[in-house]
Amino acid sequence: MGSMISVQDVRKTFDDGGEALKSVSLDIEEGEILALLGPNGAGKTTLISIICGLTNLTSGRITVGGHDVIADFRAARKLIGLVPQEIALEPFEKVLNTVRLSRGLFGLRRNEAVVEDVLRKLSLWDKRNSSIRELSGGMKRRVLIAKALVHEPRVLFLDEPTAGVDVELRKDMWDIVRGLQDSGVTIVLTTHYIEEAEAIADRIGVINAGEILLVEETGALMRRMGNKELTIELQKPVGDIPESLAAYDLQRNGHPCELVYSYDTQAARTGIATLLSDLSKAGLVLRDLRTKQSSLEEIFVGLVHKENAA
Repeated sequence: MGSMISVQDVRKTFDDGGEALKSVSLDIEEGEILALLGPNGAGKTTLISIICGLTNLTSGRITVGGHDVIADFRAARKLIGLVPQEIALEPFEKVLNTVRLSRGLFGLRRNEAVVEDVLRKLSLWDKRNSSIRELSGGMKRRVLIAKALVHEPRVLFLDEPTAGVDVELRKDMWDIVRGLQDSGVTIVLTTHYIEEAEAIADRIGVINAGEILLVEETGALMRRMGNKELTIELQKPVGDIPESLAAYDLQRNGHPCELVYSYDTQAARTGIATLLSDLSKAGLVLRDLRTKQSSLEEIFVGLVHKENAA
């Protein structure tokens, strides 16, 4: 697969001198799901808006499907579907007409088969004659996705698509996204739900203060940056941790019979074998051992905190 979206040295500077994006470069592969993570004000929405032609860049170059977003705007924009954060829909219009109109805005002929297919995939067909104001928040989100898909784009931007959606509907959304990927659509997702990115993204991009900190395959990122915790459950409560175990930097977790040991999964030696031996020498008797892998949220928070402290 080749790059569907190519972002090269893109900068966005405002009239007051503030920089929203600082020399951002990023290639997004055809058919992949990329999750773009970052705190509020990091530049996520600005980057998406520039790619979609809603905001002008200050310098740099962006292509979508090989089309320059400035020099060949119409061809590039035709390839893109955008689901914004805000629910901006005509409340008294019917679902069916709302979606039909979006197809017409791209200069495409009326095609009821395509409209029906999109509505059925999003479980909206039974609501096609309902007015927007009659729908729940989750259903309105689905209408936004239908509007973005009805002109059959090859790239879909989802800017906080499950904000305010309950857990069950959020999981339904994930299934929809995976189905779109199976059909060859390239998907760029911004989200505050870290587990969402961890569950469905092929790669993770982290942006902070207008700069890309990293872009990496999700599993590789978890393996490379994720530490593990070993929770040691003892037969009896332990008071002061013996001095002979000081080198292991064992931590308390609030349970009198448990100690926690953190270790690097990529290190040549984890130190667990010698720790268990030294525990025994110190007279501490084991009851059980449990391990826990760092979550993507912990990795993300650590990255942003480190960058902000630099």
